[in-house]
Amino acid sequence: MGGQASFAAVKGFRDVLPNESRLWRKLEGTAAEVFARYDFHPIVLPMLERAELFARTLGEGTDVVEKEMYTFEDRDGAMLTLRPEATASAVRAYLDSGLGAQAQVARFWYAGPMFRRERPQRGRYRQFHQIGVEAFGQAEPIVDGEILVMLMHLLASVGVRDVCLHVGSLGDAACRPAYRERLAVFARERLARLCGDCHRRLTNNPLRLLDCKVPGCREALADAPVMLDHLCGPCGEHFTAVCRLLDGEGVAYTLAPRLVRGLDYYNRTAFEVTAAGLGAQDAVAGGGRYDGLVAALGGPDVPAFGFAIGLERLALAAGGELAAPAPSMAVLPLLAEAAAPALAVATRMRAGGLTVLLEPPGRSLKALLRSANRRQARAALLLGGDELAAGRGTVRDLVRGIDHRLALPLDAASDELVRWVREHEEGGGPG
Repeated sequence: MGGQASFAAVKGFRDVLPNESRLWRKLEGTAAEVFARYDFHPIVLPMLERAELFARTLGEGTDVVEKEMYTFEDRDGAMLTLRPEATASAVRAYLDSGLGAQAQVARFWYAGPMFRRERPQRGRYRQFHQIGVEAFGQAEPIVDGEILVMLMHLLASVGVRDVCLHVGSLGDAACRPAYRERLAVFARERLARLCGDCHRRLTNNPLRLLDCKVPGCREALADAPVMLDHLCGPCGEHFTAVCRLLDGEGVAYTLAPRLVRGLDYYNRTAFEVTAAGLGAQDAVAGGGRYDGLVAALGGPDVPAFGFAIGLERLALAAGGELAAPAPSMAVLPLLAEAAAPALAVATRMRAGGLTVLLEPPGRSLKALLRSANRRQARAALLLGGDELAAGRGTVRDLVRGIDHRLALPLDAASDELVRWVREHEEGGGPG
């Protein structure tokens, strides 16, 4: 269709076109392979959950709950929310399925869309996509270290370079309350220099003060106390053990004493991975430990650790797009009566593992070859009047410009064509 489209995509929602989508599928495939080697198993979670699930898990005072969730009333009166993240859904599934009561250790990975009504910008959309993992039932520092090693291995495997792992600790219920109060006292003494959002954070969630991007607030809070200096003994030992494990595996990292997460359920280890070249939205992954979340939703006191990767940003860091692979063979019927044998031989070659471009009949040989060359096909099977009369086809090597006459009837030619393509792709075979 020509002219302007009648409908544009909703603001913050976009189409992922083939060149980018191909890269996404490749990234997801690599993630699936890496996660399987670390004993993580796929789970598919629903996009709709009851709104109270996120209100209880993310925290009433978080920006996600207060400003960003897509929530609506269903016909039965239930309040439903398009999931803004997947950890709460994974915990709900862990409990709903009975896994928490059967064998507390469970390791999931997932991929799919999330929804937040944020200000759209490069690498941030209102429908965005994540790949993530959740590990339940293991409290030991080796789990934190193992999963961080896995994440860095995955990023290297998909070609993301110039990344930085920022690691910190958020303490736990034993030490964080006292730290929150120290931070709040510090901020109240500088209240006049803080923005309106920080006034609200001071009441609802003082830790988020450290996450404010307003220059005046950052300056006012530059000397604020940090959690790493106020960890209790067990939290300090846990964090030291995690860092030693990363050191032992040669994983480079930066201590991040001011690192906070945007959701309330995190405790102890917290981390973020940033990548060069992404601008202001440079975080490609983040996560940490959330040991109290399962119990908060009515389950047993099960520890947990997880992370999520932003697929849009991961794709940008990995190159942005992946061009379509060139077809191994273009099947070019020159006459209408060649359509049926063309489809038959194309179907058999595809069954043999080749990528085949099948053109409709009715155009000139020159036009058909131009189309095959535009798609960078390796070879073309020509089916004209002479070929149909003889029951044989002509293969044109589009790289060398040489014709190769099939020695077999068309209805038995697919195996020979597959062999011919394989030989030429490997650089051998007849000229």
